[in-house]
Order: sequence, then C-alpha cells, then structure tokens
Amino acid sequence: MIILPLVEPPPIELPELDWLLLGPMALVLGAAVVGVMVEAFAPRSSRRTIQLVLTFGSLIGAFVLVVLAAGSGGPVMASAAVIDGPALFLQGGILLVALLAALTMAERHVDPSGDAFAARASAMPGSEDERQFTARGYLQTEVWPLFLFAVGGMMLFPASNDLLTMFVALEIMSLPLYLLAGMARRRRLLSQESALKYFLLGAFSSAFFLYGAALVYGFAGTVNLGGIADAVTAQPQMSGLLLGGIAMIAVGMLFKVAAVPFHSWAPDVYQGAPTPVTGFMAAGVKVAAFGALLRLMYVAFAGSEWDWRPAFWVIAALTFFVGSIVALVQSDIKRMLAYSSIAHAGFLLLGVIAVTPEGLAATMFYLVTYGLATVGAFGVVMLVRDDTGENTAMENWRGLGRTHPWLAGAFALFLLSFAGIPLTAGFIGKFSVFAAAAAAGEGWLVLLAVLASAIAAFFYIRVVVVMFFSDPVGDGPAVAVPSWFTRTAIAFGAAATLVLGIFPQPVLEWAAQADIFIR
Repeated sequence: MIILPLVEPPPIELPELDWLLLGPMALVLGAAVVGVMVEAFAPRSSRRTIQLVLTFGSLIGAFVLVVLAAGSGGPVMASAAVIDGPALFLQGGILLVALLAALTMAERHVDPSGDAFAARASAMPGSEDERQFTARGYLQTEVWPLFLFAVGGMMLFPASNDLLTMFVALEIMSLPLYLLAGMARRRRLLSQESALKYFLLGAFSSAFFLYGAALVYGFAGTVNLGGIADAVTAQPQMSGLLLGGIAMIAVGMLFKVAAVPFHSWAPDVYQGAPTPVTGFMAAGVKVAAFGALLRLMYVAFAGSEWDWRPAFWVIAALTFFVGSIVALVQSDIKRMLAYSSIAHAGFLLLGVIAVTPEGLAATMFYLVTYGLATVGAFGVVMLVRDDTGENTAMENWRGLGRTHPWLAGAFALFLLSFAGIPLTAGFIGKFSVFAAAAAAGEGWLVLLAVLASAIAAFFYIRVVVVMFFSDPVGDGPAVAVPSWFTRTAIAFGAAATLVLGIFPQPVLEWAAQADIFIR
C-alpha cells in the first residue's frame, strides 16, 4: 500500500472589498433583491408605497455615496472592476437619469377623461376593486425591482475591468429591460412584439460579444483589460485573433448604442415599449454602453487604434447620416426620437474615435446632458393622450403650444438641445465632442457631423412649428393632468438643459478632472 503524504491546499485569498467604492452598486442591487421579496410577501395594497420608498431611497443613497467617493478610486473585487474618475462620473449620471426615469414611471396614468377611464375599467376582468386597481396602474409594481436590477447593471458596465465582468454587467442591464419593454398595458401586442425583437437581437449581439471575448483571450491569455493592453503593446503586429475579437466585441457594443448598421431594433422598441421605459432605456443604456465602449477602446485596444479607427470612422458617419435623414420622414413622435437617438450615437462615436483625454471628458459631458434631456422629452410624450392612450402621431400635436404652452415649451427646449442650438446643454456637448475630434485629426469627420447636425435640426424645428405655428384640430390635443412625479422630472430636465447650456463650466471641469482611466 502506498501512503501519500497529506498536502495542505494553498490558502484561498479572498478579494478585498472597498465598500465605499462598491457601496453605490451594492445599495442599488441590494434594494432590487429586497424589492423581489416585497413582491412575494407584501400585501398588494402596500406594495406600491414600499417599492417607491425602496427605489427612491436606494437611488438617492447611491448618488450620495458616489459624491462621497469622488477623488478616490482604484481596482476592486480582485481587479474585476475599477472605480476611477470616469466610472464615478458616469455612475453619477446614470443615477440622475434613473431618478428622473423613476419619477415618470411612478405616474399612475389617469386620463383626464373620466368617461374614458370608466369605460376601460368596466371592460376589465375581475371584481370592481381589481378593475379599478388595474386601470389606475397599481398592479405593475414588479417593474421596480426590474428597474433597479437594470440600474445596477448600468452602473457596473462602465466600471468593469475585464471582459467577463463586462458581459455579466451587460446581461444584468439587458434582461430586465427586455421584460420592461413588454409591459405596456394599452398597446399590449405592439409592446410584446417590441420586447421579443429586443430580446432576440439583444441575445444575438451578446453572443457576438462573448465570442469576441473568447478570441481576445486566445490572443492575450487574459480577459483583464490592462493585461490585454500589455499584450497588444508587446505584439504590435496585428493578430487575426485580436482583429476578429475586436470586431465581434464592437458588434455587441454598437448594438447597445444603436449605431448603424446595428440599429434596426431601436425604432420598433422605442415605439412599442411603455413611454417611461423608453425614456429610461434611451438615456440610461446610452450612458452605460458608451462608458463601457470608452473603457474598452481607451484601455484594452488603444494600442491598436489605427486598426479599428477606420471602421469606427465609417460607422460614425453612417450612423449620424442615417439617423438624421430617416428621421425627416417620421410621422410618429417616438419613432422620430428613436432616429434622433441613433444620430446622437454617431456624434458620440466621435469622442470614442478621438482616443484623447479631451475626447473622453467631452463624451462623458455629452452623455449626461443628452440623458437628462431625453428622459424629460419622453416625460412630455407620455402626457399627450386621447381616449385610447398615448397620442404620438405628430399631426395630432398641432396647436399644443397654444393649448398647453408650458408643456410644449419644455418639449421645444429639449428638441432645441438635441439640435445643438446655443444656450442649451446640447450645444455645449456637441461643440466639446466636435472640438476634441478635430484636435485629434478627424477634421473631415467633424465636417460631416456638422452637416448631419444641420439636417437633424430640420426635423426638430418641424415639431416646434407643428406645436406653436399650426392651428389645432378641434379643441387641440388632450393632455393628462400629471402628478408631481412627472412634473418634477420634466422641470428638472428642462432646468438642467438650460443651466448646463449657460453655465456648463463646473460640470465640464468635473469631467476634465475625471478624464483618465485606471488600469
């Protein structure tokens, strides 16, 4: 008999956790888990109140922790994530966008017409109390834990420091959004169709990302972004594995930002999803996905920029031209805003292509200002209604500026910001990104972007003309009486758009101080 000596296994080193840096993400994801428990065990009549307190409390608390963590940072969770200046800036922006989106999602959607509400309620199954509860929007409290999971994934996405963590964050962000997109009560079939399209194409793009990560691992022998950068520097000759990996990872990321030719899902999903969810998705996903894309291209693949920049150059030009031109022929407000979002993705790609600290700072500022204006714009869209629900046909918005001048004025401000008109935050964002790209030697691309921006201004101004300079049909478009939730979201978005257009320097300086990624 052979007796083998006992060998003690090496001790397991647990990663050190800096809870000040991880606190914002932990608080949001922990609140999401508690929200699931609330849905399982709390009585139906109290779920809404508990979920609202839980959601707003966790978002505000996480934002406070982000502010407290400013100026500190470093790798966390065994370098699986990095909390640095860009990560904290983008997490703060995501939380602000999420707070405004939560305010619009908390709206109960009671139509101004009591007769229309009563007719809808009487046609629903169940007891009278259940019908009233459903018609007023009290039953869908399960949206809140899904919403918080999506916010947690968005916060982890731009802070991820290896490809596997980034993929996990991508799925934590995406899976709840697939469900939220299918929860429109009054356009159920259209909403479910949009959710299915989003899920199928999203799963397809996630597969591209994962396969690209496998190819990059085959080249570098690691999934850590800093290790990949070292491998690229050590092997300056382009490898087929690296080139294929970058291409496939880029496909997965460009799908999330709705860049051409990976944009086909956006108009249908924006139109079919519940409007508050559309605003959250259009703003939050853009901030998180561009943050992750910036980290990938500025950290992992910066050494091979001359190989991927030409492809991104073409994609950026196609994106802002397709978004701007196709938006001209849209007759639905939500589809017009979807193509507007596609055009903005093209403008934001200029900051990615620059690969400079100035490009990074400008892109982060642009993302935050765009996100706040987008949530406010969709908050306005959800209030213009008729007897069957939301009224998004542009023709039916004729005369809105005469019947509801403050609401139309706020929407016009958001549109002018999207167009890049001076004295709005959108102008400062576009100017900063264009200037950074021009300084990086992309003058011709900037000229094309200015031309596309001029084309885009036409369809924004067209909506302003319809609202203020067209005669209303009948008594004009009907507008639901909003609660203080939606009023606060629209007012804050409008105020931020105006203030950051006139006094942008403090936020620009904060972005400039957070323009370096930690490896």
